[in-house]
Amino acid sequence: MGSYFSSERFLERIGQILPYLVVNLKMVFWSMLFGTILAIGLAILRLKKIPVIEQILVVFISYMRGTPLLVQMCIAYYGIPIVFGNLFMSLFGINLNRLDSIIFVSIAFILNETAFLGEIFRSSILAVPVVQTEAGLTVGMTRLQTLFRIVLPQAIHVAIPHYGVDLIGVFHNTSIAFTLGVLEMMARAKTLGQASGHTIEGFVVVAIIYIIISLILKGLFCLLEKKLNTERR
Repeated sequence: MGSYFSSERFLERIGQILPYLVVNLKMVFWSMLFGTILAIGLAILRLKKIPVIEQILVVFISYMRGTPLLVQMCIAYYGIPIVFGNLFMSLFGINLNRLDSIIFVSIAFILNETAFLGEIFRSSILAVPVVQTEAGLTVGMTRLQTLFRIVLPQAIHVAIPHYGVDLIGVFHNTSIAFTLGVLEMMARAKTLGQASGHTIEGFVVVAIIYIIISLILKGLFCLLEKKLNTERR
């Protein structure tokens, strides 16, 4: 087994791969940040059921939830420069073909999260009893004030478990970013394996890192959910 797996190489790979975890975490951070902001807006628009806009949003959500993330990444990577390349060049002097691939991958992640989180937030808002909205309107609040002061805080309690699962899923999905040239953990493990002829150690290191970070995130969300439930009681 020593020829296939070496503890010395394994320990060496930890130091060579671990710094690239930052790239994966950056993708997760920006995807969840902008995805959450856009998802809240999407959920509110869907609840209002505005003609035409509602149909457009349904098509968008169906596409994002019905196609593999890798396909969405490829469409963003190859499609955005084709569709918007001339516009960005004429207005800002930016050549989209020369941008880092992580930008297009992040755009795909953000749009994907907008669709998934939008449905999570919409269902969470619908889970709040209608009497809560009626109570807010009764005391003189506007519908917008009622939404942000009464409904959304309660909806967050409902959404937290699903949000945590989704966040861990996004972290796992960053492992496919290397297919479009993003230099993250999987890409580093692959290049090290190709250079040395020994691949298994690098991928084992990546697997362990994913497991550890996932368990940490799961634990944090469990604590957060427990704290929110205690406060609620």
